[in-house]
Amino acid sequence: MAEPEEPSYIDYETFLDPDFSPTAFANSLVIATNNPSDTPIDLSTPLSRVLFDIQEIDTHIHNLTTKSAIPLLTHTKNQADAGQRIVTEVEAQVASLTDGYQRLEKEVIQRYEEANQVRIAVERLWDTARIGRAVARCLTLGRQLETQMAEVGGTGGPSAAKREDHRAMVRASNTLLNIRELLSASGPNEEGEQLSKVDLITYLQNSVLTPSETLLRNRAQQIIREFSMSSLASSATVPTTYAQSEETKSRTTSALLTLQLLNPRLLVAALQTYLRASLTSSLASVGRALNSLPTLDRSLLEVSARCQNIVALEKLLNGTKPPHMSQSELKERGEEQPENLLQPLLVALDTSSLPSFFWRSLAEGLGPRVADLIAKGGVVARALKNQREKVKDSVRECVLRGSQSPGDLTRRVGAWEREAAVMVGSIMGPLGR
Repeated sequence: MAEPEEPSYIDYETFLDPDFSPTAFANSLVIATNNPSDTPIDLSTPLSRVLFDIQEIDTHIHNLTTKSAIPLLTHTKNQADAGQRIVTEVEAQVASLTDGYQRLEKEVIQRYEEANQVRIAVERLWDTARIGRAVARCLTLGRQLETQMAEVGGTGGPSAAKREDHRAMVRASNTLLNIRELLSASGPNEEGEQLSKVDLITYLQNSVLTPSETLLRNRAQQIIREFSMSSLASSATVPTTYAQSEETKSRTTSALLTLQLLNPRLLVAALQTYLRASLTSSLASVGRALNSLPTLDRSLLEVSARCQNIVALEKLLNGTKPPHMSQSELKERGEEQPENLLQPLLVALDTSSLPSFFWRSLAEGLGPRVADLIAKGGVVARALKNQREKVKDSVRECVLRGSQSPGDLTRRVGAWEREAAVMVGSIMGPLGR
């Protein structure tokens, strides 16, 4: 049984109060041991009081620790022994966990690291094999393209021209499209990924693809520029037999399909260039003939021949269906699949017929020229006015004759009368009554 504590005069509650203030306590001691009127103030008494209290507390602590030394030491020893037992148990568990981790590291982590290295190696081998297959396909298509270009007649020296095959232009264009599609599929996990970084593919593009595309484009544009089917005007390029006419149509069709495959805008531009060239030549020819009326019939015959070529070209375009293209290709180009090759050209020219566009454009250019001739006066103006009826009939006949298909001897009554009236009006209008 614990002995009762000895009574103490020290007010422990004051010192244990959370709001205890040493300054306030010291001030209260000074006031308690001095009178307010005393001078000087006596500090020895309160200091002695504080020192006595401290000694009393020290004695009290000493007495408590002396009486409770054995229980404190016993409690401390018990706690130390318990802690040692806990440490011993924990060390055994830690050793077991360490052994388990080392075994796990050996059986799982090391094997995982080895497996991960194998996985990385396999992925790299797979990427290499995939790129190798894509490169091999590109080279195969490139070799195929070279063979087709030799058939076109663009390579191989003078003997290549004897083996020229215009149908090979379409095949070469399709091959180019296949190579383009392969090279453009450069997204993640796509067939053409990383192909642009292969030096051999870069060499293929520079030495085969680009020159072949340029040659195909130039050859197709040349064929379209030289297109001629009318026999009204004598020319070395005009076919004289049925077989030659069919060959000309076939060559032109191949050229049209080639440009359509390479780029539909190239086809429309080439056809517009052909029409502009016909218009420019016709306008210059008729302008010169109006200055020298004896040559008018010959010039109008040449104009009719050019328009017959345009009629034949329109018929050929209308009967030629564009190559089928996938929805992805059409979406990439921002276009729709047309019904035939004529439709995009009519849309670009904002007209419903190529011959109508030709005659109306020619009339629009002739009006100012005839007006200039009349304004200058002189022999030319008098000759035009004196022979106005002959000029009128010749121009009308030129329009009706030129609006027929080459070799077509039948003439539809009432057809192309509006275009004939526009052409006649462009010349007769400035002449006046």
